[in-house]
Amino acid sequence: MTTPATPSAAGPAPFSRIKIRVGALVFCGGEVALIRRDRPGSFHYTPPGGNVEPGEDLEGALRRELAEELNLYPDPASAPELLWVVDQRVSRPGPTPPPRKLHLIYRLHVTPEVRQELAVEEYDEQPGGGHEVGIVEWVDHRRAADLPLFPLIGSALAALPDPHAVVADAALAAVTDDNYVWV
Repeated sequence: MTTPATPSAAGPAPFSRIKIRVGALVFCGGEVALIRRDRPGSFHYTPPGGNVEPGEDLEGALRRELAEELNLYPDPASAPELLWVVDQRVSRPGPTPPPRKLHLIYRLHVTPEVRQELAVEEYDEQPGGGHEVGIVEWVDHRRAADLPLFPLIGSALAALPDPHAVVADAALAAVTDDNYVWV
């Protein structure tokens, strides 16, 4: 008979909690909307999106995040299509053990008229107040392999022969401490 494990006094182990993040590759023709986040001495890009709240369904979370970050509401966009899943197990600084995070990356398409109405900046609330400003940039999807893009979907995005291409395998390589350093 085994004894149930007891939580350590230090708290949960790294990656023992799972969070789900929904993200969207919003295409307008061959360009895709990415959010550039500037850091001291560096920058990186992310697809618009965020964590799924407890009790929230996945498409509801995606709709909420697109409204918050791009001012995009579902009616003028194509139906979201799950494109890729990325498993993230990356250590990060701070007192809270890092969660394991599953990134669900969806694809949507908008017209040039809808694109003109979308946000050009995104404001991410920070712990303790204040906001980090993200800049919405439209980039040619074929250039994505050359960008510091998180999660690590740049090569897969650049390899799409066109923005509507069918993807045979939705599982992309995991993001771990072996292939990524937290910025």
